[in-house]
Amino acid sequence: MNLPNKLSLARICLIPVFVALFYVRFPYHYVVSAAVFILAACTDFIDGHIARKYNMVTNLGKFLDPIADKVLVSTAFIVMLTDGNILFPSAGEFWLPLWGVVVAVILARELIISGFRTVAASRNLVLAADKIGKIKTVFQDSAIAVLLVGGERFFPSMSVDPVLLAGVILLAVAALLTVVSGVNYVVKNFAVLKEEK
Repeated sequence: MNLPNKLSLARICLIPVFVALFYVRFPYHYVVSAAVFILAACTDFIDGHIARKYNMVTNLGKFLDPIADKVLVSTAFIVMLTDGNILFPSAGEFWLPLWGVVVAVILARELIISGFRTVAASRNLVLAADKIGKIKTVFQDSAIAVLLVGGERFFPSMSVDPVLLAGVILLAVAALLTVVSGVNYVVKNFAVLKEEK
């Protein structure tokens, strides 16, 4: 197993660490969990860069890398949905009524794409992530990190927490890109799967 693939596995191994730090209450635990999430997310960019630069791209990497990213992001959204301090702030603070719907759309897209990759793998095909999907990943990761930090409530006297507001804006963009990239991915690869059937 080459270095990029090891980094993808490391990203998966960091997920339980992130979850544990998120739920164990201690000073600035949101910030610490955000730091671990950022570290895990960075491996997504590092492994891809190394694989392309040093010609270490493998079919395993094309499959494992996006799967590791989806598990990381999906886990982060799920744990945040269980914590009302981030996704459902108390009265008087900024909140998004359709949080659950937004997250559901994002997770549904990831499940659909994973389904496509599973079918492709059964036919010895590898469907790599496209450019729009990669941009979507940047906004998703940024939104999660900012929202996690916002959970600390660094501006308790303000009616609208600027950190959470920034996170919501990033997530709105990520949600839009999620739909666009998802449709693009399905349309582009449906023909490929149909031809190889």
